[in-house]
Amino acid sequence: MAFIEIDKVHKSYGHTEVLKGVSLSIQRHEVVCLIGASGSGKSTLLRCINQLEQVNGGDIRIDGDTVTGAGVDLNQLRRDVGIVFQSYNLFPHMSVIENVMLAPSRVGGVPKRVALEKGMALLESVGMEDKAKAFPDSLSGGQQQRVAIVRALAMEPRVMLLDEITAALDPELVGDVLEIVRELASGGLTMLLATHEMGFAKEVATQVCFLDAGSICENGPPSEIFENPQEERTQEFLSRVVKSGRL
Repeated sequence: MAFIEIDKVHKSYGHTEVLKGVSLSIQRHEVVCLIGASGSGKSTLLRCINQLEQVNGGDIRIDGDTVTGAGVDLNQLRRDVGIVFQSYNLFPHMSVIENVMLAPSRVGGVPKRVALEKGMALLESVGMEDKAKAFPDSLSGGQQQRVAIVRALAMEPRVMLLDEITAALDPELVGDVLEIVRELASGGLTMLLATHEMGFAKEVATQVCFLDAGSICENGPPSEIFENPQEERTQEFLSRVVKSGRL
């Protein structure tokens, strides 16, 4: 049985159908990269997995438990499934370490001393321990994104969702953030990434899914998707990516 099972998921906003019966199986420790043009449904799919968006049809199961529909413990779900967005969403009135400690101590019931120790260890792992007492507005975009990733990791999630986390960064800052994701992947954390960083997807993904107009048009190992795509729509998309110099 797959660790994450996305089964015929539909999502609409009014009369606009954004996800059209998406199905996907993800094994534990996999890194799945969702690629495709803007508006293809990548971000919506991620948001459905931890119920930031409610599905209109189909089911999502994690480790055998259905996490869509009524009666789901959303606090527990979001402890298990962390998400990081392209906008950092740090609390501006809190220091870096306070941002990191907030969820474990308030939601997870972790004693503040323990939350502090774990938070500092996580900040050290991404080279941000010297910024623990700084406030978000004094940090660069890349530094804020590293803190956002650490804040999600502080809840010790079983799954991480990363939604275009480098999209708002200056080009020279992208590498630092992607290096953290590489380390998480090598550590075995199950991750789903919506990304426009094609070279990175080719390098770290165990599975690449090309979404087009709310459907998974093609998915498979990165070597197959990037080097020998079978579907015409995938071929067209990647051809444009190559011409733009992004692969």
